[in-house]
Amino acid sequence: MRLRLTPRDTTFFDLLGTLAQHLVTGASLLAELLGADREGREKLAGELRDIEHLADEVAHEIMRRLNQTFVTPFERDDIYALTSALDDCMDAMEEAADLIVLYKVGELPRRVSDQVQVLHRCAELTADAMPKLRTMGKLVDYWVEVNRLENEADKQHRLLIAHLFDDVSDPILLMKLKEIVDVLEDAADSFEKVANTVETIALKES
Repeated sequence: MRLRLTPRDTTFFDLLGTLAQHLVTGASLLAELLGADREGREKLAGELRDIEHLADEVAHEIMRRLNQTFVTPFERDDIYALTSALDDCMDAMEEAADLIVLYKVGELPRRVSDQVQVLHRCAELTADAMPKLRTMGKLVDYWVEVNRLENEADKQHRLLIAHLFDDVSDPILLMKLKEIVDVLEDAADSFEKVANTVETIALKES
């Protein structure tokens, strides 16, 4: 660890941790939404939208502090990249929930649940990793596991798309389902981007 002779604003760590905890809540709501009826889905999508707004507020606070703080815990560009990547995770999950409601899809293919389970695990790992940025210790397992999960999500996505084309005869429904699963794949990619950004930060700070 490099020796620092200047004080650091540790509030950034707390804010990043809060933002990551919102991802766990969002992933849980998304998982619950999949098995709900139409009315339940609308309610849960609204709750997820509220969480997304809270996450946005935290992200905006981080950006505000970046503009006001002279000494940051690590490079400003890295804090910006990490915050943006965390925000992208939430945005994609919220978008997926919104599409499920707006498109009024019925029962979703089973593999969609598998996708969301991967997202939930990524969210948990990410929330657990954020406090470790304070010392940059014990983070290797985090980014290795998230990268593994993202590879698993890629495989699930390809299988799901193949099954959709095989099993869904209605072209409009096919388009709706494909857009939903593509957005879920975007969420998995965003979690991988978070992990890759953490890896970059840890290597720079080591």
